[in-house]
Amino acid sequence: MLLSIIVCVADMAGRGLVLRSLRTKTVTGKWPKGTGGFRRLFVVGIMMIIPILIGGCSHIDEGSLSQEATQLFNQGNYGAALGKYEQLIENFPAVADRVLFEMGITYAHPKNTQKDYQKSLDCFQKILRDYPDSEYRHDSQMMTLQIHNVIFKDKIIASQQAQLETSRQTLESKADEITDLHEKVETLEEKLFTLRMESTDKILIEKEARRLTLLTKGEVIKTYRIALGGDPVGPKERQGDNKTPEGTYLIDSRNGNSGFHLSLHISYPNEHDKKRARELGVSPGGDIMIHGIKNGFAPVGASHAESDWTEGCIAVTNQEMEEIYKFVPNGTVVEITP
Repeated sequence: MLLSIIVCVADMAGRGLVLRSLRTKTVTGKWPKGTGGFRRLFVVGIMMIIPILIGGCSHIDEGSLSQEATQLFNQGNYGAALGKYEQLIENFPAVADRVLFEMGITYAHPKNTQKDYQKSLDCFQKILRDYPDSEYRHDSQMMTLQIHNVIFKDKIIASQQAQLETSRQTLESKADEITDLHEKVETLEEKLFTLRMESTDKILIEKEARRLTLLTKGEVIKTYRIALGGDPVGPKERQGDNKTPEGTYLIDSRNGNSGFHLSLHISYPNEHDKKRARELGVSPGGDIMIHGIKNGFAPVGASHAESDWTEGCIAVTNQEMEEIYKFVPNGTVVEITP
């Protein structure tokens, strides 16, 4: 610092003497009186010293160093930019407040993956503490408040994220437990169904609930989701109306080579259905069955029951149809409700 002041003062004094001497010499053609050899010697000496002093401290240029720091910052190389700022403070203390402000911004920059809010605060607080007349004082106060606010919000967000993660892990744990329980229930149901020696004596088909239930002596053995005819509301009245019948029937035959995997034929039309069709002057239709998925479409699986797609029949998956086919003998009562 002292050397810089000496260079500055010497430079100003030297330039003043040289200019005055040159003006006088230009007018008179000789050195001015009163200055004598001392003044000429002082001017020459200063002119010789200045380049030496300036040359000795000009190997670092504040402007170029600032430009390098700015370029590194714009490139996203924040660590290198901070290194340049440190050099600026060390070599050019006169601009330290500006450099500290820029360092504070760099430490807190959102894209800085190594951001450090505490170091950012240290920079702004140093300006407030050590540079009371700095033009960056007001902005430093605002940045200090802003960073404190960000730190507070980050803590809240971190806490909420921790709670969310805990809840997610708990939910996953419960979901696994529920899945395990479902698998155990299904396994027990299958074992119970397999071990049961008595044949089913009734099939209950509830159209609105889209449910088929196997019963023995009034006890529910197993239930299945079903798909119905494409126009399921109301009883079947005529051939081609895509309705599933309503009433009481029997399983009167079976087909192990059905185009729908397996099928059990329902004794529709009964006498009531035939009478209604005669009164309407139409054919009541027939070929109403409980069956599986159409051959070639087995991969559809349980999703088939998401819509009603048959022409009046009752459909289940192929695996379910194999169970029903095995445990439902011919002559089993079939009750179909609205």
